[in-house]
Formats: sequence, structure tokens, C-alpha cells
Amino acid sequence: MNLETYKQKFTEDDAVGWLAIDEKVNEIYGSQEPQHFGTIIKYMLGGKDPLDGISVYESQKQEDHYHFVSYGLSELYYDEESAGKEFSKYGFEFTFRLKKKEGDDFNWAMNLMQNLARYVFETGNWFEEFHFIPTNSPIRLDYDTQLTAIAFVLDPELGKIQTPHGEVQFLQMVGLTTDEYELLKQNPKTYETEKLLNKLKDKNPLLITDLDRTE
Repeated sequence: MNLETYKQKFTEDDAVGWLAIDEKVNEIYGSQEPQHFGTIIKYMLGGKDPLDGISVYESQKQEDHYHFVSYGLSELYYDEESAGKEFSKYGFEFTFRLKKKEGDDFNWAMNLMQNLARYVFETGNWFEEFHFIPTNSPIRLDYDTQLTAIAFVLDPELGKIQTPHGEVQFLQMVGLTTDEYELLKQNPKTYETEKLLNKLKDKNPLLITDLDRTE
């Protein structure tokens, strides 16, 4: 999209990138109204949370789980300077699939997403498919889990989209055990991470994170 077309189609009040994300997610969830958690003070104005918001959908595909989608790592709002670039801001948004449990509290998952986003904003480093990173503790602190790291894969349902500001990939966070992380750390090649995630997909095609997984 060239700049003139961009100016004609959108105004400064349009959340261009946000709408593009919603349009893609609506292909999967239709009229489902997500639980949405927005930041009160935007990061650019001194707030502590880099993501402007996180939407949480409920899915019954494969097994009951929550599906989190972030807003803020790509360009969300009208910006002439960003129009028509190859990638929108950092070029990705986080997603996360978490197996439902009785009486579950998923605030920790949104805190994890914000912490990873904060790492991106503060260092300028970004994530790509098959990257992995330790969380330096169990991914949920108040839960007895062996998951202590995160790997990234293209979300199997959302994939990637083209927006007026460029491409956005939906990078799904996948919980890894300590043993899995140590294995990848010894041989941090992209194809090794891909091989591990493909092995997990054999029993878990959507790569839903289960805090009780020990394999």
C-alpha cells in the first residue's frame, strides 16, 4: 500500500494494526467476545507494560484451552512513517495456548507475555520462529511445574498477516521443560528447535502448554 492510498483509506483516529489483528482472529473465533485486558497507562507515556492489551479467547479445539493474543509488538495505530514497510514495528505479536484447569488463574500468563515484551522493548532484540529463551524460574511461580523455558513457533491457526504497516507474524509461546531447554542449549541450531517442537506436535498438534507436562 503506497502512502497516498494509506492516507485516503485511514485517518489518524484509526487503530489500523489493531483492526488487522482483530480481523484475522475473528476468522477463527467469529463473534466470540474475548476477555480483554488493556493497559491503563501506555508504555510510551511511562506505563510499565509494553503491550497495549491482551485478548483471551476460549477454544475447544484439541482440548479446552485459553488462547492469548497480544497487541503492541506491531504498529497498532495510524502512522504515516510506518506505512508500507516490510515488517510492522517488530514484525510479530505473541500468542499463547494454555490448557484449562479447574479454578484456573491465568494472570501469570499475561505477566509472562508482558515480561517478554519488556525484554524486546528494552534490548531491541526480537524473536523469530524456533527461537527459545529461559524464564529463569518455573513459567508459573506459584505452581509445581517443570516448564522453565519458552520456545516460539508460528501460531498454527493465525500464522501471519499483511497489514498497512507491513507483515505481522503470530509467534506462539510454547512451554519447555528444563531437560528440553538444556538439550537445545547444547545444540542451539534452528533445526534442532524445530525438530523438538515437531516431536511435541505428534501428541499435541496445537502445542497447547500444559503446566503438568513432564515428558
